[in-house]
Amino acid sequence: MILNVKDETARLKAVVLGIPDGMGDEPSVEDTFDSKSKESVKKGLYPTEEAVRMEMNAFDSVLKKHNVQVFRPWKLPEVNQVFARDVALVIDDKMIIANLIEDREEEQEAYELIFNSVPKKNLIHVPSEVHIEGGDILLWKEFIFVGTYKKDDYSNFKTARTNAAAVEFLKDLFPNKWVLDFDLVKDDDDPYKGILHLDCTFQPVGHNKAIIYKDGFIHQRHYDVILDLFGRQNVFEVTQEEMYWMNPNVFSISPEVVVSEKNFTRLNQHMRDEWGITVEEIPYREVSRMGGLLRCSTMPLIRD
Repeated sequence: MILNVKDETARLKAVVLGIPDGMGDEPSVEDTFDSKSKESVKKGLYPTEEAVRMEMNAFDSVLKKHNVQVFRPWKLPEVNQVFARDVALVIDDKMIIANLIEDREEEQEAYELIFNSVPKKNLIHVPSEVHIEGGDILLWKEFIFVGTYKKDDYSNFKTARTNAAAVEFLKDLFPNKWVLDFDLVKDDDDPYKGILHLDCTFQPVGHNKAIIYKDGFIHQRHYDVILDLFGRQNVFEVTQEEMYWMNPNVFSISPEVVVSEKNFTRLNQHMRDEWGITVEEIPYREVSRMGGLLRCSTMPLIRD
């Protein structure tokens, strides 16, 4: 397989979509590893496998409608495999296999066929000290945006997934790109405050547009950098409530087509009316109760 992903929104040719099968029983509060899942369990709102399957089938149908080749991981019993994004990530022609948190390590077993289809020289295993997950990595033109948490209490947060070592690793691996890191607010208990991954607070769409939640960044200057790069007129700012429902976590099939959750009324209307983007609306609210959304469910392999 000749991998190629250079930009977040370029025309998608092939992708891995997670699966709902074999999710297992609802986790206990202690066994959750993000604030949204924890809240869902506490409130009795954690989704059923049947509900997740219905939503993921809708996503699969939209991808195939646009002639995207869709791969799926093997089914592992009693393992949540909905969120393919963090198992590995593709930048240019390289597949970087992530160091997942211990709770999710076994998910990688289901991607053996995909890993084996990549030339060995392009399959990168990161060193043990490098923590990196795909949800924290966004590609746009010559930039690699990296969501990080670099404070001394990093190890205290289950939601801190990408560290400072990952930034240096990417700089070394891609010396011809601009690697920009953004410190994210972390909170393991409150989904209205904590940001799990960068794509939960910021994402490029179209050719030069971006969706952003300002208060997801620890430092104001990181928000300002994004405004400078995209231009304030090209940025759609979501509210705290919209961030909670994961409005930034849509998924681009091309610069002209975005898959979005059907309840994102304000965002979807803006993308259509102001940016001229075709919005494919699907139900995905049940999946969101597990701490991820549309981009989280995918691992792009080939884009134009």
